[in-house]
Amino acid sequence: MKNKNIISLPSILFLCLGIVLSSCERDFSDEVQFATFPANGDVFVDAFSAGLDYFPFVDAGADPEAFSVETNDVFAGDASMRFDVPAFGNGFVGAAFNTTVTRDLSGFDALTFYAKASQAASINAIGFGISAETSNQFQVTLNNLGVSTRWQKYVIPIPDPSKLTSETGLFWLAEGASFEGDEGGYVLWLDEIRFEKLGTVAQPSPAIFDGVDVTVQAFTGSTIPVLGLTQTYNLDNGVNQTVSAAPSYFDFSSSDIGVAVVNELGQISVLGSGTSTITALLGNVRAEGSIEVTSSGSLQAAPTPTRPAANVKSIFSDAYTSDTSSNFSPGFGGSTTETSVTSTENGNVLAYANNNFTGIIFDNTVDASGLTFLHVDVYVQDAGTEVGIQIRDVGANQEIETDVNTGFPIGDDRDKRFDLTGLTVGQWTSFEIPLDGDIATQKNNLGALILVGGPNFIFDNIYFYTE
Repeated sequence: MKNKNIISLPSILFLCLGIVLSSCERDFSDEVQFATFPANGDVFVDAFSAGLDYFPFVDAGADPEAFSVETNDVFAGDASMRFDVPAFGNGFVGAAFNTTVTRDLSGFDALTFYAKASQAASINAIGFGISAETSNQFQVTLNNLGVSTRWQKYVIPIPDPSKLTSETGLFWLAEGASFEGDEGGYVLWLDEIRFEKLGTVAQPSPAIFDGVDVTVQAFTGSTIPVLGLTQTYNLDNGVNQTVSAAPSYFDFSSSDIGVAVVNELGQISVLGSGTSTITALLGNVRAEGSIEVTSSGSLQAAPTPTRPAANVKSIFSDAYTSDTSSNFSPGFGGSTTETSVTSTENGNVLAYANNNFTGIIFDNTVDASGLTFLHVDVYVQDAGTEVGIQIRDVGANQEIETDVNTGFPIGDDRDKRFDLTGLTVGQWTSFEIPLDGDIATQKNNLGALILVGGPNFIFDNIYFYTE
């Protein structure tokens, strides 16, 4: 139960009972103590701490039977947590450990634990702050934590402890084999999980947008997420430990609130035309990185698609259900492109800035063997903008082999190349690209669209279709 001591709701109502006759404006005396939560940092020390329970990520495919309490292999005391990580194709280990006894963790500076595995492994994601009660407002994630076959202590620093005054999400992890040959089929043990005040977590170095100064073109009514939020601390072993931090740890500011503002969830709302630079502080330390948002006003809506959904396999469009999810920011080596899925008054669009080459990589290949065209709507703001698009077949194996130097798919696959020329500034231009030429007989495993040129443009309504 939550600790609601000292002042109860009836007491507050009694203090204000005379509100009909006079306003309740009396200040509380210095002797009044407001309710606080226990500063208990224990999570699992031989047993679940007060109110702690196990919530597996079943909806995401986690195996609910993969967790147990171990008494034979422990670091200290009588018990440890045991996770049986399944082999590829059998789900994964994933769960949150939350408590009904809300905690005040502001006096600690790190989550610590001991871990070992039956083989050397790398835990995909581990951390704290997943909580339905707070909508994961203060979630922290440490990715790819390496563990060995012997017990070792690990430290996950808290980005800003002062924010954690009423927390229920004490611990979580997700680990599994994501492809054939990836590590899986092993046992992971964790013990002595607790929040601690180490006093050796030092030299904070926060960042937004991974420490890069980003520029984007936007429009009134659009929203842009602040991405790449991290906090780095130097630990007493000399390691610079970087964690991903939820936006609510940061205090954002805008150089022109008439153009753009940011809420505590890291959503930038574009309010008017002009330019505004968004920066952030974390614990009064200036975060590296920024985003310069330039808005030219409202973005007109792209033409509304009218083709029957039965004749369409969509990649990106509010008008149709996507045939596959896609990676819109593949991070090709040497690419300077900044891509954002941007919400506008008229729906979502794909905004590209500083493009030299990038891609849209389909999570599952698209069988377009019965389709004849690719449709795309393009919007530009600068005269002379031209964009090239390549439709990539990735072969019968349904995998994309990538050139490590250029980031482009390679092999005996085929592509269709098309130049999006004749673009009109300030207007949407629609293109119907025929699926002919080299790709005509290899349309059953389409896996990517490669984009060159620009440098700045906006896409909407990307879909394959037949008349």
